[in-house]
Amino acid sequence: MRIDFCGYSYHDSLFHTSHQSRFASYLFRLQTEGRSQVKVNDKIHIVEKGDLLIIKPGETYELYVEDGQQSGDFHLYCEGEWIDTRFHQAPTLANITLEDTVLDLWHHLIIEGRRPQKERNSELTQYLLSALCVSLERSLDKKTSTIYRPYVVTKMMRYIEENATKQGFQVQDIANLSNLSVSRCVHIFKEHVHMTIIEYAQSIRISAAINQMKYTTMTLENISHNCGFGSYSYFHRVFKNKFGVSPSSYRKKV
Repeated sequence: MRIDFCGYSYHDSLFHTSHQSRFASYLFRLQTEGRSQVKVNDKIHIVEKGDLLIIKPGETYELYVEDGQQSGDFHLYCEGEWIDTRFHQAPTLANITLEDTVLDLWHHLIIEGRRPQKERNSELTQYLLSALCVSLERSLDKKTSTIYRPYVVTKMMRYIEENATKQGFQVQDIANLSNLSVSRCVHIFKEHVHMTIIEYAQSIRISAAINQMKYTTMTLENISHNCGFGSYSYFHRVFKNKFGVSPSSYRKKV
């Protein structure tokens, strides 16, 4: 995951800005004070306090604040496969509860980004970003579960995230958890997540492996077992198919 920009803005006079998300980049904007008007892909929305705006890769966005109008917002411009997995089907606009957890995480991300480059802690930034994204996702699930994704699918995703790196992980376990047949479980997951259960599990394993390659001195063989791949040869094959380079080559570059 990568952050391109994270900040807070407040306007009380005439203001206009436009933006187009780059390939694979997301813009998250949370209205915390007042109101504003936004246009996403030529559709106009009135944004009130508590509204979370999610601009997806390739979408166009314009923000308008009228003269004398008050508008405050947190915004985050970021990208990464882990983020795309969670938000590629999210609604463009949803009203969420302005919980202290979300606001504090956003604030801490801003503070970390303002530190001099040599004083920044990339590992802390990744953890803060992950925590913020999970918090936003949970807020969306609470508010829009009927149109965003069924609770049973969210339950499956949480189980996979917690167990994909463990040895013995099986689709049958998810079916049992959901009180569904394996075929129905596989179908409903693919329908709403647009990835198979195995593909989603592999994305979790790959993310875990990359973090361990970056921040630990464990051997690649140990990492492959620790992240649920079973064998290094399988890990090597999956990783190279995904990134076009071997795990050892990737590790030398990070």
